[in-house]
Amino acid sequence: MRERKLPQPFTSRQSGPQLLLALLWLPVHLSLLPRLLWHFFPQWDESALNVAVYAVGAAYMLLTQFSFLRRDFDPLCERPLRVLGEVLVCYGAMLLFNLAVNGMLMLLLDEGENPNNAAVVDMAVETGGPIAALAIFLAPLVEEIIFRAGIFGGLRRWNRAAAYVLSIAAFALYHVWSYAWRSRDPLMLLYALQYVPISYLLCRCYERTNSVWGNILLHMLVNFISLKALLLLEQLL
Repeated sequence: MRERKLPQPFTSRQSGPQLLLALLWLPVHLSLLPRLLWHFFPQWDESALNVAVYAVGAAYMLLTQFSFLRRDFDPLCERPLRVLGEVLVCYGAMLLFNLAVNGMLMLLLDEGENPNNAAVVDMAVETGGPIAALAIFLAPLVEEIIFRAGIFGGLRRWNRAAAYVLSIAAFALYHVWSYAWRSRDPLMLLYALQYVPISYLLCRCYERTNSVWGNILLHMLVNFISLKALLLLEQLL
């Protein structure tokens, strides 16, 4: 990973307070806000809770990161074809990487499916539009500002390799740790491997487009197509 390989210098950067606010939102998002909402709205089911958590998170990000998001919108406008091309290349690469990872998981795990995917499908079948909006619009905004702009962007100025490793690991574990914890089954953590390719490619897309909007768009595309495919598979089965 050498700087000279990049198409242009990587200048996307949050201010110090914005970086701190983005990183501080992770424990709020994971634990504090869900507990608070459950306390005040015990009648809510898991779907309503998730939509509320991500809606509040998206509003928080727009409020605290507005100047950063506005500044990063310029590269998107200046080089739309380059950004679009990078998004499509990364999506194609993800499909190839996923074939290898899923094949490996079939050898390691006798049965079962990704618990996060199963939960999203169940909620989407039950509630439809709100969960689709969460997956396609809200989650990419919240997660990309935390894991790419925050963890990756914050570390990259000091150590590029560490930025990749920690951002990939945090994003992958974020999607499965709660299922492993609740089931007391450490093998559930193996499903984190399914998120390694896309996490790496989201970092790459961010770096090469020099705009957090590049990886947000890639994340939206991945979630949109994945959700449609999972719902179609659910109907066929």
